[in-house]
Amino acid sequence: MISFLRGKLVAASPTHVIVDCNGVGYEAAIPLSSYDKLPAPGGDVRILTYFHVREDAQLLFGFMTEAERGLFKLLLGVSGVGPKIALTLLGGMSAIALKGAIVSNDIKSLSRIKGVGAKTAERLCVELRDKVGALGAAEAAGMRHALTAEDQKLNDAILAMVSLGYKQLEAHKAVHAAIAKLGATATVEELVRQALKAA
Repeated sequence: MISFLRGKLVAASPTHVIVDCNGVGYEAAIPLSSYDKLPAPGGDVRILTYFHVREDAQLLFGFMTEAERGLFKLLLGVSGVGPKIALTLLGGMSAIALKGAIVSNDIKSLSRIKGVGAKTAERLCVELRDKVGALGAAEAAGMRHALTAEDQKLNDAILAMVSLGYKQLEAHKAVHAAIAKLGATATVEELVRQALKAA
């Protein structure tokens, strides 16, 4: 099993990376949350991986943190959740927020993520609540204090766009363009209004 990749980041998009490891280029699918933590192309990078084998494909997934990879593995254990939905969930909210939503049975927040219906959200809560446990609830309670004000604004604006029906990738691009134009002092509402104009 491939545990991690360490080398030069050749290319990166919000959904995939290519890493040159001593002359061999590995491509891995990544969640949007990991994309934000990547260095610029050409920089050194270490990406944790999960190698997923099925009858018709062998897929490599990459993560910048152990929390993301661990949660990805848990999500794959839920009936009806494959790698695509697991990546979408990790892109829709941070690992800590996702754990908090599962522990607190927050079906509404989970259902706001594009491609995740109410039934899937319910299964996530039922099947993972005990596995995520009290630690997930404690992490989620302290999450708002751990995030910077700007990070929280970006997160809230992206979730607002997703709840309006935009895909995570579209919302991410539009909100980051909005904060680049309006500056760090813009409110969540202002960011969403600007993002809606650009999207």
